[in-house]
Amino acid sequence: MTLLLQISDTHFGTERPRVVAALLRLIDALAPDLVVLSGDITQRARKRQFAAARAFLDALGATPTLVVPGNHDIPLFDPLARLFYPYANHQRAFGADLEPSFESPELLVLGVNTTRPYRHTDGEVSMRQIRRVASRLEAASAAQLRVVVTHQPVAVTRAQDEKNLLRGRERAVQRWARAGADLILGGHIHLPYVLPLHDTFAGLPRRMWAVQAGTALSRRTRGSIDNSVNLIRHDAGAGGARQASVERWDYSEIEEAFEMIARHDLSLDGATPPVAVTLAG
Repeated sequence: MTLLLQISDTHFGTERPRVVAALLRLIDALAPDLVVLSGDITQRARKRQFAAARAFLDALGATPTLVVPGNHDIPLFDPLARLFYPYANHQRAFGADLEPSFESPELLVLGVNTTRPYRHTDGEVSMRQIRRVASRLEAASAAQLRVVVTHQPVAVTRAQDEKNLLRGRERAVQRWARAGADLILGGHIHLPYVLPLHDTFAGLPRRMWAVQAGTALSRRTRGSIDNSVNLIRHDAGAGGARQASVERWDYSEIEEAFEMIARHDLSLDGATPPVAVTLAG
C-alpha cells in the first residue's frame, strides 16, 4: 500500500499554529510515502514566510516532499522582483527545480509549474509542459499510480469558480489521459472535492480523476469548510488490478486534530466499477 498526502494552500504568513501542530502529528502517525504541496505555500512570497514553510518541511524528517509554486508564491507588491526574479525566494527554500518529480515502483508524481509572472491569479499550462509530462507518463510502469500536480484546477464544481480554471486544461487533460495519467491534483480555490474527468471532458480514453484540496493550514478557509488535506491510498493489487482511494481529512476545532470525514474509492481502469463515496462517522 502506497500513501500520498496532499496538502495545499498553506499560505504561510496566515497559518494557524494549532493546525500546524495537528498536521505534523497526523503526518507522523500516517507515515506517508510522499507529501505533495500543491502551491500557494506562502501568503505573499516573502523570505520569512518561505522560511516558515521550509521549517515545516524540515520537521517531517526523512519524509519525501514534492513542492510546486502557486500564484501567491511569486511577489505581488514588488514589480521588479516579479519581473526579473519571481521565483528567487521559492527556489531558495525548495531548490531550483520548479517542476519536481517523484518516482518509486508504485508511484509516479509529476509537478507542473502553472504560475506565470505576467498573470495575477490565473494559471496556464503550455504545450511544452503538456508534452514533457506526457512523455514521462508514457514511460511509467503498469503498477504505478500516475499523478500530475498543478496549482489551478482543471475542473470545478461551481459556476463561480470557472474563472479560476487552468488555461490550456482541455489539451492537457486529453493528452495526459492518453498518456496514462490517473489523477490530477490541484488547489487554489480552497475547496476539496473529487471529480471524474472522464465525465467532464468528452472522449477521454480512460478513467481519470481531479483531486482538489482545501487550505491545509491557513485561516483563509472557505465557507463552512475548515482546514483540510487529502490522503491518497494506492494498491497495485494482484494481477495488475489497481485501486485507489482519496480520504478527506478535516481539522476538528473540538479535538484539535485532523479527522477523516469522507472517502472516495476510485476506479483506475476501465473495467472496474465507478466511484463510491463513503462518509465517515
